[in-house]
Amino acid sequence: MSDLLHARALLLAFEDERALAEELAAALAVPLAFIRRHRFPDGELRLVLPKPLPPTVFLLRGLQQPNEKLVELLIAAPTARELGADRLVLVSPYLAYMRQDMEFTPGEAVSQRHIARLLAQQFNHVITLDPHLHRIASLDEVMPAGAGFALSVAPVLGAWIAAHVPGALLIGPDEESAQWVSEAAAAGGLDHAIGRKVRHGDHQVELALPELEVSGRAIVLLDDMASTGRTLIGAAQGLLARGAASVDVAVTHALFNGDALPALQAAGVRHVWSSNSVPHGSNAVSIVPLLAGVLRRWL
Repeated sequence: MSDLLHARALLLAFEDERALAEELAAALAVPLAFIRRHRFPDGELRLVLPKPLPPTVFLLRGLQQPNEKLVELLIAAPTARELGADRLVLVSPYLAYMRQDMEFTPGEAVSQRHIARLLAQQFNHVITLDPHLHRIASLDEVMPAGAGFALSVAPVLGAWIAAHVPGALLIGPDEESAQWVSEAAAAGGLDHAIGRKVRHGDHQVELALPELEVSGRAIVLLDDMASTGRTLIGAAQGLLARGAASVDVAVTHALFNGDALPALQAAGVRHVWSSNSVPHGSNAVSIVPLLAGVLRRWL
């Protein structure tokens, strides 16, 4: 705690993200401290932050399984300011509620807009990776200009794929992934193609594969996230049926709910790779250099 008394900046995190927090703090050469967390019998949370805090605080909190974590942020952010933080930056590698980006049925809440604004009210800046911004160009459309930073892991994954599957063909799930997949392909010097999602409900999504020759080729399916994995499973099965030599999967955010990962493997997927934006056994590339490159501007 004595290191905090003279620090100008601090990385603040929760214990369940210790590995990423330690790597990021080392890259930034700033002290690391953890928020102590206790759950009362009625479900309420008690948070204890270090005291006092330096003028600049980077708060690391990924928002996978988001609802309770959003409450944590609503408590931790104003407390951090009370304890001395002047510049408060949220580092949220996975930013939840970005998929609900329009009113699909009358009266439906557009959660992307409301959650983004809520976070912008609590933090000076919000840093995230590959948020689901399919109908808006940038976070500036749902946050005050300059408050949000959306970084892309696509080039990092592209370079990883090129090193491990030379000559692979990259395929994205839909038209909205075109820019992301093209960035990954350019970084790895690889060919790419784009499919089309056909959605029949939350758990029924098909991938209409592009009409190109895949026989004998190594295919890597790329997406910003994998949740149920059903789209990727259908795509892998279709590609293998058309003679693909192998199918691997690379995603930024490895949510993999329920049996998603074993189901992918059962469908014939050879390797599953992800960034460490969400802690998972498939983590293969680190997001720390990307995050540190932005956060250093405030040191």
